[in-house]
Amino acid sequence: IGIYKDKELIETISSEKKTSEILLPLLVRSMQRYDLENIIYTRGPGSYMAIKLTYITLKTIEILRGIKCLGCSAFALNNGAPIKAMGNLYFTKEKETIITKKIEQPVNAEFTLPQSIQDLPLDEESTPEYVLPAV
Repeated sequence: IGIYKDKELIETISSEKKTSEILLPLLVRSMQRYDLENIIYTRGPGSYMAIKLTYITLKTIEILRGIKCLGCSAFALNNGAPIKAMGNLYFTKEKETIITKKIEQPVNAEFTLPQSIQDLPLDEESTPEYVLPAV
């Protein structure tokens, strides 16, 4: 989780725990420490369950607390690298289309928080970008 003030990163909070275990405690702690105006999340592609859980949690906070939920593409936080789907299938972005592609060598694309969110492309609607690979 990144905390931004005036669009600049001021704090990073990370955990090795699963999203289902740690998301709500980290959000509650962040809301207690900061006066949050917006919450931006990666709306996909990625883990279907993590995206679904995050979206439901953030939309609930938006409704109950009035903190606006915005989304961005996961590709914006990993320099457009392939994102693991399952097995040796990866999500890739070709032009504006997200597809799944078989990649034999594992790709370890690191996701990083930008130092500034000034130029981060955001989706006002924030709906998840569910891309499920063909099985």
